[in-house]
Amino acid sequence: MAERNVRWGILATGGIAAAFAADLVDLPDAEIAAVASRRRESAEAFAERCGAERAYGDWESLAADPDVDVVYVATPHVAHRAAAGLCLAAGRNVLCEKPFTLNLREAAELVALAREHDRFLMEAMWMYCNPLVRRLTELVADGAIGEVRTVQADFGIAGPFPAAHRLRDPALGGGALLDLGVYPVSFAHLLLGEPDTVTASAVLSPEGVDLQTGALLSWESGALASVHCSIAGGTAVTASVTGTRGRIDVPSGFFHPERFVLHRDGRDPEEFAADPADGPRTSLRHEAREVMRALRAGEKESPLVPLEGTLAVMRTLDAVRERIGVRYPGEERADATVAAAG
Repeated sequence: MAERNVRWGILATGGIAAAFAADLVDLPDAEIAAVASRRRESAEAFAERCGAERAYGDWESLAADPDVDVVYVATPHVAHRAAAGLCLAAGRNVLCEKPFTLNLREAAELVALAREHDRFLMEAMWMYCNPLVRRLTELVADGAIGEVRTVQADFGIAGPFPAAHRLRDPALGGGALLDLGVYPVSFAHLLLGEPDTVTASAVLSPEGVDLQTGALLSWESGALASVHCSIAGGTAVTASVTGTRGRIDVPSGFFHPERFVLHRDGRDPEEFAADPADGPRTSLRHEAREVMRALRAGEKESPLVPLEGTLAVMRTLDAVRERIGVRYPGEERADATVAAAG
């Protein structure tokens, strides 16, 4: 693979798929080989726009395509388990959009499939691949602010959204937590790992999904993280991490920042800015590059977005949902089946 382009398949043709395809086109060692949608017309139109050779009107054909090195799964997250699982079982490598799945059970099933078929699998948590976020993480790991004591992060967008909107539809995994809260939770995990205790509170919609959720994550070390998400009002979308010897503040858009400021005790603030050569802050190219690097190296997962880390985030999201009382259709039935089998 090192001597030729990495051949991508794109499964689904919505907005995030279009954004990812546009960034792939800009990478000289990547090509979009095939596109799939449940509507052939959509796949053909998308393939024409991005220059893909083949368009399929079903997922199975893309999964079976031997000339596809890796599939980017861009469906709504309620379909991630089915779409990514189909591709893994067919021998394809997979990059799956966030949130990885609806719940930990589905996530663990995908990880098991990847290992069974010896395939690469990664959650498309582009924040973890962002060069400036990686720099922030390095500074914290190197002790620039001492021992981490608190993390704060929020992500809210202005509504109101009508009851028929996907963000309020339980059948589509609606609510603020999985769509938006995955970012603040993942940011806290990035800096502190999996929490030992989770508490949470939420305001639910009449349909039973969370309109806004606040969670307090705590660690035996004494560290705390306060995370918030909302589809009922736009928030600052900022983050900060405070340590025993300083603080780092990330302004609006913390998961794809333009800059952050390091405050160290006894020193002037230092600003770290994104390199213009890395492209627009909204670029998804960094996660695509990481996937291609890993594939060429023969790796089955990325050290930047490790599978155990993805499972840990899903475990925390499950814990938050348990505490706020949000369950999606079919989860009770699946849990009952697991209990009976156990």
